[in-house]
Amino acid sequence: MGEIVAEDPLFESYQLGPLLLRNRIVMAPMTRNRSTFDRIPTDLMRDYYGQRASAGLIISEGIIPDAPGRAYMCVPGLYNEAQVEAWRPITSAVHEKGGLIFAQLMHGGRISHASFLDGDVPIAPSAVAARGEVFTAEGLLPFPEPQAMTEDQIIATVEGYGAAASNAIRAGFDGIEIHAASGYLPSQFLSTNANRRTDDWGGSIEGRARFVLAVTDRVSEAVGAERVGVRVSPGFGFNDIEELDPVGIYSYLAEQLGSRGIAYIHVIDAGSEFEPLDIISRAFKGTIIANRAYDKMRAVKELEGDRAQLISFGEAFVSNPDLPERLAGDLPLAIADRATFYTPGSKGYTDYPPYSVESANSSEKGGIPLQFTVERGRQ
Repeated sequence: MGEIVAEDPLFESYQLGPLLLRNRIVMAPMTRNRSTFDRIPTDLMRDYYGQRASAGLIISEGIIPDAPGRAYMCVPGLYNEAQVEAWRPITSAVHEKGGLIFAQLMHGGRISHASFLDGDVPIAPSAVAARGEVFTAEGLLPFPEPQAMTEDQIIATVEGYGAAASNAIRAGFDGIEIHAASGYLPSQFLSTNANRRTDDWGGSIEGRARFVLAVTDRVSEAVGAERVGVRVSPGFGFNDIEELDPVGIYSYLAEQLGSRGIAYIHVIDAGSEFEPLDIISRAFKGTIIANRAYDKMRAVKELEGDRAQLISFGEAFVSNPDLPERLAGDLPLAIADRATFYTPGSKGYTDYPPYSVESANSSEKGGIPLQFTVERGRQ
């Protein structure tokens, strides 16, 4: 794949710790449900990620770090040797095209169901069920009331993240992103409605941030802090999350993460009444990846304003495997078929072609302007 030549800062290289990114365009993590039922990655996933290797950095879909963290159907894992072996061809496909890829570790916590856990009850900071439903083999079912984690379970979960991080490096990933956003387990600890603990893992800002920091420390110990990122979503209510003091908790968390020398913080800005990027950028003096409903013009403006150093795109990468090239050439974007976001098979997954005049003309709507929404559904 040839080098992109453009003057905009989106297409400049960027040094992220020990890694040189070819551009500042990041493929955001997006659940696509294409693993086997046993959570083994597939050849189809190899093709999917390989097609999108022109991104400066790919962040994988959420990967389950340990068996109690299982959530959703056909979401891959990194907690056994079969999974590690199956990820190797995928990371190799990205590297063969000059790309880089981080593994996003995602523990479901209360956003799960006994049917995913061999009949066990999901674990969470507190015994508080999330409002809403989860799609299972039996159809949509209400989220169950989870089991409040014991101290031993918390420590075991932190260790599970460390083991999964080591597995990711063995599988060929270039680094790790800890999913502490969107209502999954670390986000549940940060929240005020899912975490009602009164011990050292809850209550105060320091207590609610303790789990995310413990996981970050353990993963950093396993792979090096310079290869670790953390994704956060201040003020985002996805998966029934409430935060009474998002400015306080995320200012503290960002400051603490900065003192640990991690590679980046990845910020979802889903339209809060405050500016999540401002909260993070004031407290964190390192690389920030911004994720919002960016078009090219606003992405460039964000970089020029230095509130972020990298920009992640979600849905646009689904239907435009060559997104960096399209943005560089101001080419129209193909429209994603949302009906196939979470369905099995290649349709709507690996069958989107790179740009050509023929493919643009054959599109029903001939592409869309260079703007798109933040990734929806499972973040």
